[in-house]
Amino acid sequence: MSPWEFVFLVLAGVGAGLTGSIAGLASLISYPALLATGVPPVTANITNTVALVSNAVGSVSASRPELAGQGRRLLPLMLAAALGGATGAVLLLRTPPEAFELIVPWLIGGASAAILIQRPPRELAAEGARERQLRPHRDGWWLSLGTFAVAVYGGYFGAAAGVLILSMYLLATGEGLPRGNAMKNVVLGVANAVAALGYVLFASVAWSAALPLAVGFLLGGRLGPRIVRVAPQTALRRVIALAGLGLAVYLAVDAYA
Repeated sequence: MSPWEFVFLVLAGVGAGLTGSIAGLASLISYPALLATGVPPVTANITNTVALVSNAVGSVSASRPELAGQGRRLLPLMLAAALGGATGAVLLLRTPPEAFELIVPWLIGGASAAILIQRPPRELAAEGARERQLRPHRDGWWLSLGTFAVAVYGGYFGAAAGVLILSMYLLATGEGLPRGNAMKNVVLGVANAVAALGYVLFASVAWSAALPLAVGFLLGGRLGPRIVRVAPQTALRRVIALAGLGLAVYLAVDAYA
């Protein structure tokens, strides 16, 4: 890998870490960046998942104030995420490379569309808080089941997994956006870590690309929670989602032509 490619992937990792914090679509930047450096699609997805572990380290370490007092709630969700991440990794390892290239544009396009139609996170948080006041209760068992389902997708590819899980947590827990986002960072971090461990043991990782991307993810993950607290998210999310739709069209033309 050339020095320019190394710097390019570091910057892509920073951008992906920030994008993941704002819109839950980190792979919108990191996955095509890996493709641009010549990494094959399945290997790029595997390498991206491995590098994403450092993003979780950065974002979770920056979210410690919001995680205070959430340990008991997070334990069953982390277990569900670990099982889901492992399942997603197994599914990817059993998917033929040619089929994966045909599937990816649909995954990115669907993820981008989900961001466009999703209600603003702060609005979801407010609705969840109102429901919690009217019907106070503990987190239901279905929250772990939903976490498992999203984690399966996260372990397989993961674009917009953060969108799905954050929406679920905001509506179900009644927590505000910063605390709900911190929960999302922990849970998806576990799913990515378990999937990454499986890939390291049983698949081929492009380590020369994973290292600079991981450095960028770590920096972007550290900055992300701070930006979530103050950023005007609606406009940024729409821009990111439209870019994701454009990427999906490009990859579809390349895969189906």
